[in-house]
Amino acid sequence: MSTAICHDCDNSDNTENKYYRQLIKKTWFAALIAGIIFITTMFGLVPPLNDPAGYLINVLYAILSGVVLVYSGRHFFIGAHRAFLNHVATMDTLIAIGTGVAWIYSVIVLVFLDMIPPLAQHTYLEAATVIIALVDIGALLELRARRNTSQALELLMKLQPKTARVLRDNQEIDLDLKEIKIGDLIRVRPGEQIPVDGIIVEGTSDIDEAMLTGESLPRKKSSGDNVYTGTLNKSGSFVFRVTKIGAETALAQIVNIVQQAQNSKPEIAKLADRIAAFFVPTVLVIAILTALAWYNSSLETRYIYMLITSMSVLVIACPCALGLAVPISVMVGIGKAAQYGILIKHANVIQNICDVTAFVFDKTGTITLGQPRVIEVHSKTGVDKNTVLTLAASVETGSEHAYGAAILAAAQSQHLTITPANELFTIAGLGISGVVANQKISLGNKGFMQAKNIVVDELQNVANNCAQQAQTAIYVARDKELIGIIAIADPIKPNAVQVIKKLHDMNYKTIMITGDQTTTAQSIAKQAGIATVISEVMPATKAEQIAAIQQQGDVVAMVGDGINDAPALAQADVGIAMGSGSDIAIQTADVTLIQSNLNSIIDLIILSQAIMHNMRQNLFGAFVYNVLGIPIAAGVLFPFFGVLLNPMLAGLAMALSSFTVITNANRLRFLSKSKGI
Repeated sequence: MSTAICHDCDNSDNTENKYYRQLIKKTWFAALIAGIIFITTMFGLVPPLNDPAGYLINVLYAILSGVVLVYSGRHFFIGAHRAFLNHVATMDTLIAIGTGVAWIYSVIVLVFLDMIPPLAQHTYLEAATVIIALVDIGALLELRARRNTSQALELLMKLQPKTARVLRDNQEIDLDLKEIKIGDLIRVRPGEQIPVDGIIVEGTSDIDEAMLTGESLPRKKSSGDNVYTGTLNKSGSFVFRVTKIGAETALAQIVNIVQQAQNSKPEIAKLADRIAAFFVPTVLVIAILTALAWYNSSLETRYIYMLITSMSVLVIACPCALGLAVPISVMVGIGKAAQYGILIKHANVIQNICDVTAFVFDKTGTITLGQPRVIEVHSKTGVDKNTVLTLAASVETGSEHAYGAAILAAAQSQHLTITPANELFTIAGLGISGVVANQKISLGNKGFMQAKNIVVDELQNVANNCAQQAQTAIYVARDKELIGIIAIADPIKPNAVQVIKKLHDMNYKTIMITGDQTTTAQSIAKQAGIATVISEVMPATKAEQIAAIQQQGDVVAMVGDGINDAPALAQADVGIAMGSGSDIAIQTADVTLIQSNLNSIIDLIILSQAIMHNMRQNLFGAFVYNVLGIPIAAGVLFPFFGVLLNPMLAGLAMALSSFTVITNANRLRFLSKSKGI
């Protein structure tokens, strides 16, 4: 499997790895030079410019910072040039102007030092290098976060064994995974890891799926259950049929989903570029007005002050942290969601989920477990309930019907002795009969009993009660005499009521949509606490129902798991698929809940809201220090206090804005499940 994945992504991986290594070198170089210049300047370790030693040190710093701009910041200037050719301004424009002007101004000061007023005899070399270093660090953190999340998942892929024990020609042989084909039968013994995805056809076992679902307790698996790559077989030996190999396995798709999400860009991320498009011209106008204001002053050296103040405005206005504000929140947030078992395919989901007003749920497999179970066994007076269940299970031995499997499972859970029936006879949609210990046993619906002239009046009230509670009544007869009714239902998930209540408390509308009959649907909805029910909906019209809800003004999140839910998931503003659902549903949805736990919806809402709040905080933090510094850079304090912008304050403002953004984004790492920060 890993080979298949690598063939598909070798080139992209090599390109990204090469870029990552280059970025590390560029960032370290910029950080080293910026650190030296910033620290020595900030703490007064460099003599003033009018001192020969201080002048020489600044000349050296100018050379080093020039190398930083060319080597570590070249891509910003290239991006700014491209934006200029397209007549737009971007973050690259802002960074290029800020760092370029800072360096040019500093060189002018060094070259024409004798002509510069004493108040302006300082350089902005630390500002130029710090901006490049911090933005490169941000890009490195973003790339590293994406790599770390993806690599953590890819490490799970490496947990799979390199070979599998395949059953061919009545022999067990060990084959390399490259030789495994869909349909092969593979045996897994206790303590072994499952090599590929498949369905158990023989045997039972407890399988540890923690690495996939996050659940600490092993899951009981038997014939018909799915098993997944890399999960651990704790006990029992079983045989499974291969259904997925290579990049199609569940784990491989998880890796792809996370990578796709982390490379996407939410609408709010575009806000940074929109701000830059407005902010750059505004700053340029302010710089021009500043120059004009000083030009009209009465100072003899007004030309020098025009240059000093206008360039200072351009330097201080560069919010280098703006480029970090949104991406770092997205990266940390999506990584945190993955830890929760929530796979977000597109970063836009983070914003969209915050706008949702209504949650629409599919019934089977979403609100309910999707697995019919025996709820109760009702017996005729004088007949033991275990006898009814034993006889029914004996007839259903080997049955592929969901109700038959439920009856058999219930009998096995009570350790009843089951004797497979003979002379089996089935009428599709009605029932089945057979001979058990010389007794003719029949079980099915009311129509099946009537066809066999079996009177059901004695337990008809029981059957009616079953119908009112969304339970299916399976009549059981022995030798033409009704002896009991087995009530079977698809029970709602244990936490469904709690989750629906939480959604109501958070002022969301909840709606259940299903193709099931109205009586059953309303009963399930009542149990779960859902007020609005849309029932008897054909699969093809589910999407139309979602569209109708949207036309009423609601922003809809659809939660489903089946193939028939795929169109509705695509139609919804946010499609949420249960991890246990069909591949088509999962591929169509925007979010996949790996654990199929409804409570993950609450986690998704809280996490998305926290990420959006974090982004807005970061955008504010990216600007506040710089915007406050613009008036000082323009020289508004000079007439009153004789103060111009200190380069150390400029550097400090830039450092504080970036530190604020990075620190704030990393608060998301401490977000707890179903709790806010």
